[in-house]
Amino acid sequence: MLEQLQLEHYLTLCMRSEADFAEVFEEFEVSETISALNGEVENVNPVIKSGISFRLYKGVQSVYAYTNNTDDDNLTALINDLRDAIGSADQGPEVKLTRVEYENRHPVKIDFENVPLEGKVSLLKRADASAKAYDERIVKVQGNLLNVKQNVQISNSEGRLISDTRVRTRLMVNAFAKEGDNFQSGADRPGGGMGLEFYETSTPEAAGREAARIAIVNLSAKDCPSGKMPVIIDNGFGGVIFHEACGHSLEATSVSLNMSVFSGKLGQKIANECVSAVDDGTIPNAWGSENIDDEGNFQKRRVLIENGILKSYMIDRLNGRRMGMESTSSSRRQSYQFEPTSRMSNTFILPGNASFEELFEGVEKGLYAAKMGGGSVNPQTGEFNFTVLEGYMIENGKIAYPVKGASLIGNGADILFNIDKVCSNLKTGQGMCGSLSGSIPTDVGQPALRVTSITVGGTSHE
Repeated sequence: MLEQLQLEHYLTLCMRSEADFAEVFEEFEVSETISALNGEVENVNPVIKSGISFRLYKGVQSVYAYTNNTDDDNLTALINDLRDAIGSADQGPEVKLTRVEYENRHPVKIDFENVPLEGKVSLLKRADASAKAYDERIVKVQGNLLNVKQNVQISNSEGRLISDTRVRTRLMVNAFAKEGDNFQSGADRPGGGMGLEFYETSTPEAAGREAARIAIVNLSAKDCPSGKMPVIIDNGFGGVIFHEACGHSLEATSVSLNMSVFSGKLGQKIANECVSAVDDGTIPNAWGSENIDDEGNFQKRRVLIENGILKSYMIDRLNGRRMGMESTSSSRRQSYQFEPTSRMSNTFILPGNASFEELFEGVEKGLYAAKMGGGSVNPQTGEFNFTVLEGYMIENGKIAYPVKGASLIGNGADILFNIDKVCSNLKTGQGMCGSLSGSIPTDVGQPALRVTSITVGGTSHE
């Protein structure tokens, strides 16, 4: 990381231009991925990433550049290129920085860099043994352990200098079951914004069992029928639908350009009254949490929807300028190689009052989506498509039998109004979210809820 005097020099040079704002983002990241097949290590991949980026604003115009060469001549040349692009000047304000100190919300007890490789490999072996012990039909287990420590330092022409250390770990287990010619899979991928102490409570054994359980369930699953029907989406990673189908459309990245289905709808009803949702980057040691966003602002809890009313968007500095609104500390990026923009952190629907049993009442034929997979969405239209990893048909208000090949197809704006019951069993799940500023860790979540009507895509020919 550069020293304060160096940063003041470079920011002062940046402001000798027509720019009204300048920012420096520095990063040093150490990560490792350990992969295993059937309990045997296949690959250990350590990575060190280091670099710096500069960004200049002139109104709503932005110029951005990055490099991993921090020699003075190289950085000066890079800044001069940005000044030429936005309009250079002989004079400008002299930047003086003040370091901002704060209390770390996300302490780490067991730093993965201090744990021998054997200790980390043992986590994968424990998950493998647990999955295979679940059922003799589990024939293959793949495991991946990801550990990341990202140090960032952010400074800007307003005089702010602030740093953050983000530590994350995630265990990804895939189990495969075979019975005759039938071959099915299951997965569990827990993670947290902490050190290896995470696995004291979210144990590898639990992840292995859950992956195996889903694979075994899918062995007996029938092809899913298609058509419009009520769907009950369970808690945890079920929240990926809100994240993708609605969350992205609430990011200023699309809202500021009027490319979102929710543009211009602040204060309006966009969901059923039973729906309230937040994006909260402050949750201690959560997968998507940080002390500060990637523009150096303290993370916040943002109420997006309250009793069906749209209360807030997720806004970064540049898009806030376009919208005439303040940043909501929602700026994030994958690394110094990406210009930041508004992104989600830990996004979830808040608990409701319905019991789990109430969700099934009155459903003559429907789908219970117990585990959701990935999907895609068009923020302009809100149209989405998601896979269901573990699903069951509902008949006469009861879970009848497991199904495979199911997908959920619909519109984010519509689904918010079609949610009529929300349970109280809030749970979150971990994922990686891709957008303009790269791939970032995010938590998704919700209680179990019921959608009165949604299109289910299936593989059954009945």
